[in-house]
Parts: sequence; structure tokens; C-alpha cells
Amino acid sequence: MRTKTLLLTAALSAAGIATSMAQVYSVNAVGYVNTTLVPGFNLISNPLNNTETNGNQIQVLFNGLPDGSSVYRFVNGAYEIITKDFGEWAPAAGAAATLTPGSGVFVRVQGTNVVTFVGEVPQGTLTTTIPAGFSIVSSQVPQEGTPTALGYVPGEGDQLYFFTEATQAYDIISFEFGEFSKPLPTLAVGEAFFVRAVAPSTWTRTFNVNG
Repeated sequence: MRTKTLLLTAALSAAGIATSMAQVYSVNAVGYVNTTLVPGFNLISNPLNNTETNGNQIQVLFNGLPDGSSVYRFVNGAYEIITKDFGEWAPAAGAAATLTPGSGVFVRVQGTNVVTFVGEVPQGTLTTTIPAGFSIVSSQVPQEGTPTALGYVPGEGDQLYFFTEATQAYDIISFEFGEFSKPLPTLAVGEAFFVRAVAPSTWTRTFNVNG
């Protein structure tokens, strides 16, 4: 999965928040992120908050994908599959479900495709709830980095599952006795991963484009 990011503010360059922490002087940072999907499964997030009406709905975010594409939502320990056929996403309830920054889905496509996400960079105190068991999570701030560099704090015994599109397989990393079993990979902007948490927790980070 590859991403290209542009944040449209007076003081943010094309490299944007994804690669720079330089000071800027704008209340809001808005723009777009292009996420390239490879054939097969892709574990991705919505890296920006689309404030338009229904802007974060699955059928809106992935409207440009061709027929035969599917989105896999992980809900209560099982997948809900939303598929596009004849230009429409179904089932209707799943298509209308929202995908906000901090979560993630699998997207399955038959060929190489690009999804363009448009919206605002989340700011303030950002909290993602992580339940016990399996869940898909992502950074709410659209930056590259390891999960811990982006504010994630693991719990003892937790496992992180990173999906590799090239191999269509997981790289599993455990956190035991206060350390990870191997180095964490760098997440791209808009990349999600699975957490298998021993106990409920939160991923909290305070972020402001002017700070």
C-alpha cells in the first residue's frame, strides 16, 4: 500500500503532516490522501475526517472503486462484508456505516486502484477505544511512524498483527515483559493493523497543527 498526502493550508507543504512536524499557523488542516490498493486484501484506515454530510460513510469513501470490490468491517468478532455491484454498495446498513479516523477495514479489489480520502486532520485530544480481544485500529493523526511513535501504548500480553499486502499474510508481534518480540514496522499514512488486547485500553494522543 502506498499513499500520497497533500494538506491544503497556508503553511503546510505538499509533504504535509505525514512527514513533517514543523510549526504551522492555521486552525484547520484540510486536504487529501491518495491510498493505492493492490489486488487482493488491503488493511487500511480513513486518515482524514470528512465533515461533509455522510462524508465518512463506507459507500461515500469507496464510491470510486469498481464493481466487484468489497469492504470487510470487523464487528463483534466477525466480518460484515459490503460489496459493490451494479454501481451500488450492499447491504444498505453496512454501506451507510461510518469509518472514522482511528479504526480500519479490509478492502478487497481485483486490480490496482486508488482511493482518495478528503477531509480535515483530527486535532485536540484524540482517543481510540481498544476493547479486549481483536480489533482493527489506526492512528487518528495522518502521519507515518511506528504505532508507539504515534502514541499507542501496549498492554502486557497484547499482540499486534500487521498485514502485508505483498504476501497477503500477517506479521505478528507480541508485547511481553515490557518489550516487543521484534521491532515494530513503520505504518504508512492510512494503514491500519489488528490489536489482540488482553484488557480494554485507549489509544490517546493530543495533537494540534499549530503545536
